[in-house]
Amino acid sequence: MRKVLVTGGAGFVGRHVVARLLALGDEVHCVDQVVPLTGGLLPEHWPLCSPRDYKNFHFYHEDCRAYFQRVNDTDFDYAFHLAAMVGGREMIENNPLAVADDLSIDAEYWQWAVKAKPKKSLCFSSSAAYPIKYQREKGYQLLKEEMISFNDDIGMPDMSYGWAKLTCEYLAKLAYEKHGLKSVVYRPFSGYGEDQDDHYPFPAICKRVLANRGKPLITVWGTGRQMRDFIHIEDCVSGILKTMDRIDDAGAINLTTGIYTSFIDFAKLAAQLCGYQPEVRGTSDKPEGVFARAGDPTKLNKLGFQYTIDFRQGIERALKLYQA
Repeated sequence: MRKVLVTGGAGFVGRHVVARLLALGDEVHCVDQVVPLTGGLLPEHWPLCSPRDYKNFHFYHEDCRAYFQRVNDTDFDYAFHLAAMVGGREMIENNPLAVADDLSIDAEYWQWAVKAKPKKSLCFSSSAAYPIKYQREKGYQLLKEEMISFNDDIGMPDMSYGWAKLTCEYLAKLAYEKHGLKSVVYRPFSGYGEDQDDHYPFPAICKRVLANRGKPLITVWGTGRQMRDFIHIEDCVSGILKTMDRIDDAGAINLTTGIYTSFIDFAKLAAQLCGYQPEVRGTSDKPEGVFARAGDPTKLNKLGFQYTIDFRQGIERALKLYQA
């Protein structure tokens, strides 16, 4: 039985990581303060998993920084560092200083790791770390891991969240070079799933389409032409478990499909699956972020993983659950 730490384990990604690790028989120590607007839920409220049913599940309802000060166990096989102050695009743009608290969270994680020496750290960055110059309407391109280099011009990332994630990646690199701490960095793109918080685009659009079934017009944020790379949370976790032992030097891996989907096309597909064909129009009073963000899956594929749940199937699963 492996002993595993998961910071931010009550959040959307964390819940799915914890559930998979418990199913594998690991001893899981989950730390989460469950901050409002971040999508975190106490274990008794997890929609798709009942972690308290497992004797090998341990939950600590506290800020991970307090946990790092309190606990110095030196026998963790893996540490999944997911803790972050993040909500949807609205939180990133309207409350950037709250997001900047991630700098403190990540600094204290790596200081703890130097003392506790987990055998392997899994550091969760974000596609927001990529330079926005590659994501503009004119000249956008699939984002490759090597587009971020700490030995060269790293470019302007997306808002304070992107800066915080870049810093976490750099600390992982320093921890390997100076202390020999093994780690791998993951850059998830637009992860989605049925139990995601409604502040995120995927559940919000699916539920809006259901609520307005049969109406002639559906609206989405921004122009609606902005595009994202949607990857199902189950594929994200499978990709992590497949590749986490392949890199030790803080190298980065995209969690991605490599497919662009606009918000307008997303809403049209969801409506089609609900049996109607409305006009889909963007609104100008809500944040939309960069124009086009999708990852190059080449490295992920070479490491032995390809996504299995296409976006249509993911939408169908969510609509079925929401209707039920």
